[in-house]
Amino acid sequence: MEWKNIYRGILIGMCDVVPGISGGTVAFILGIYERLINAISGFFSKDWYKHLTFLLPLGMGMGIAIISFSHVIEFLLRTYPEPTQFLFLGLVVGVLPLLVKESNIKETFKARHYTLLVVSLLLLASMAFLQESTRPIIVALDMNTAIILFFAGALASTSMLLPGISGSMVLLILGFYTTAITAIKDFNFPIIIVIGLGVAVGFILSSKMIKYILVKYPVMTYAAIIGLVTGSTAIIYNGFAESFLGNVMCVISFIFGLIIVQFIANTNNRLVQKSRA
Repeated sequence: MEWKNIYRGILIGMCDVVPGISGGTVAFILGIYERLINAISGFFSKDWYKHLTFLLPLGMGMGIAIISFSHVIEFLLRTYPEPTQFLFLGLVVGVLPLLVKESNIKETFKARHYTLLVVSLLLLASMAFLQESTRPIIVALDMNTAIILFFAGALASTSMLLPGISGSMVLLILGFYTTAITAIKDFNFPIIIVIGLGVAVGFILSSKMIKYILVKYPVMTYAAIIGLVTGSTAIIYNGFAESFLGNVMCVISFIFGLIIVQFIANTNNRLVQKSRA
């Protein structure tokens, strides 16, 4: 088992509970994005055990983070909303240089790639103008609500795998984010299981699609990803604080987010180099 993936899963899970932050973006920072896609899409292949040793610790870490940090994230967003949002903003902005470097943008991008980048940016940024759907919190299941929550989970998981698109934001727009967070905090297992099954199915189906386009159209894929990550900043940004001290905290939080990205990326590079030595 690749037990170091537990800490990676914790980082991904922490961000997956936050509307606006994509777990796919964190996976890219950690340098495991393509391997994650390959592992999920190939889980039912003859190499299933190899993929299991990668995915199981990752899933354990995500589960620990989602259960543990749903309360923490809710507290931070409620008590220190602007500095917390700027921390997330720093995390997202910090990954852009990594994406540009990985895609070798100066050498590989042509006019059509920049066009796709701008279109992806505008499409995701437009989600900032969408309002949360007002739905009552679901605490008990019937056949109708089970089917709806299953497909909501599947749609959200598809978004989770795409850097820049937050699965939590999709649930928020659909009106099921509060239901999901409440179920996790209250250990409402029927609802957790139904949404979880939808997430699992969505992961498998969308990973195969993403793997195909990564192999077939790698430069176009990177153009779309850079656009999506850039566009997600419009969703996360909700303005500065009202006080001078609050704005100072926002700036510090933003810089701290940038530092965290570089630290994680550098640490992961050292681990990779050490494993190859």
